[in-house]
Amino acid sequence: AMADDEDDPSSREISKCWLALKALERHDLDECLEHCNAALEKNPYDQQMWYIKTRCLTLKNWIDDTELEEEGVAEVLMDEHATAAMPRPGTSLRRPGTRTQTGMPNQGIRPTTSSGRPTTGFLRPGTSTRPMTNKGGVEGAFRGNRPGTTRPVTTSGRMVRLGTASMLAEPGGPFINVDKLDLRKYAKRPALARVLCDYILHHDRNPKKAVELASFATVDAGFDDWWWKHRLGKGYYQLGLLRDAEKQFKSSIADMPTIDATLQLANVYIRLDQPASAMRVYRAGQTQFPGETSMLLGEARIHDALNDMAAGVALYKNVLQWDATNVEAIAWMGAHHFYTDQPEIALRFYRRLLMMGVNNTELWNNLGLCCFYASQYDMTLHCFQRALQLADDDNMADVWFNVGQVAIGIGDLNLAEQAFKIAVSVDANHSESFNNMGVLDLRAGKVDQAIANFQTAHELLEFAHEPLYNAALTAFKLGQFQKAFEKVEKALENFPEHEDSLELRRQLVQHFNLL
Repeated sequence: AMADDEDDPSSREISKCWLALKALERHDLDECLEHCNAALEKNPYDQQMWYIKTRCLTLKNWIDDTELEEEGVAEVLMDEHATAAMPRPGTSLRRPGTRTQTGMPNQGIRPTTSSGRPTTGFLRPGTSTRPMTNKGGVEGAFRGNRPGTTRPVTTSGRMVRLGTASMLAEPGGPFINVDKLDLRKYAKRPALARVLCDYILHHDRNPKKAVELASFATVDAGFDDWWWKHRLGKGYYQLGLLRDAEKQFKSSIADMPTIDATLQLANVYIRLDQPASAMRVYRAGQTQFPGETSMLLGEARIHDALNDMAAGVALYKNVLQWDATNVEAIAWMGAHHFYTDQPEIALRFYRRLLMMGVNNTELWNNLGLCCFYASQYDMTLHCFQRALQLADDDNMADVWFNVGQVAIGIGDLNLAEQAFKIAVSVDANHSESFNNMGVLDLRAGKVDQAIANFQTAHELLEFAHEPLYNAALTAFKLGQFQKAFEKVEKALENFPEHEDSLELRRQLVQHFNLL
């Protein structure tokens, strides 16, 4: 009989549950799903396999939601959380400080994004656009990160589309039909309820049902379970109930301080446009979790958004002391040293990124600019060639624009004009190229074409002061003093410390007084 058992192949078959668990540990999610599906076909009521498959599907669709996402049109136009209609500059993300700090680059040197926010050297979710100001209006609310693109209608709407796509990707339809579940029954079984809650939040993208389940489970836990309070906060945040989310995250942190809850609470304050409160949360997190770079980065980003560069530099340096391979901090320090007229030091930071394995268009473009301004001319063109080889339609225009800048630096105006024209042909909304084409047209005596280019540049990048100043100076030389005064006033609204605009306005005021 023993010999028969040894020869029986079924006795040597490895458990599907064990194989699925091992695949889940290795993060081989596709293999894990195969084992789960095979076991559930034989026994659909196998709770072990149901648990493993639910966890596997959750991990497969997991998105890091501690990063702030871009606000939708509905959140921008129907924001009911504003605390002040006209906040003081420097106290709100809607009105960052405009005064230049000692030793820091001013707005004339450091460029801005299409929404008026200073470039940081590193693209992050939710921070490449400035929150809407009063003059943005409905048209501005629909404008996306890049000119010519649009914002999503709502943040939660994008979540619903993500959930629908993940359901359609499953053969045979959705694994769990949440609408038919008795959530009260699952809430009494904590192990199953927790994995189901994460599944609803990250796979189905249904925060309303997740909040319902978390509410039942919190009551059953006697309001003492920090994990359920955290999930309640996540659900409320995705539903746009920011004050309710704030209460839940605070309660969760009071019971059990966690990094995730701290970052989520700071995101709530950022959405409420309370940067000072968000920074207090980050500083409390730095005390509770020493060396956690996400807290330092969060505070540095807020200082950056408020145009407080000095505090941002100190925090990014602190990040690099804890984590010398942090790409965001290295890229930001490289951009900072470049715009403070230290291209040699910036070159060292960008070379560090290259040695770490980063290989993209933006890095080679920045290396080319650093080599040019550090007088390493032999390397400049090679870097731009590599940048163009890696470029696509999203960033090729920026590379050609910088090639044009280098051509102006060496005095080859024909090459510069060709580069700017190529940039505009790749991206018809590239404001900087239109502005520089206008300057070159003025040198060539094409005044009408130059004025048209300045106007186009201003319409595409309304926060920039250069097209307005150039148009004002052109109107002044043509004797159109009233038009020049209007343009220079708008330029000074965008950059109050621009010396050339202030001097032009003084001349115009003096001329008007003589009249």
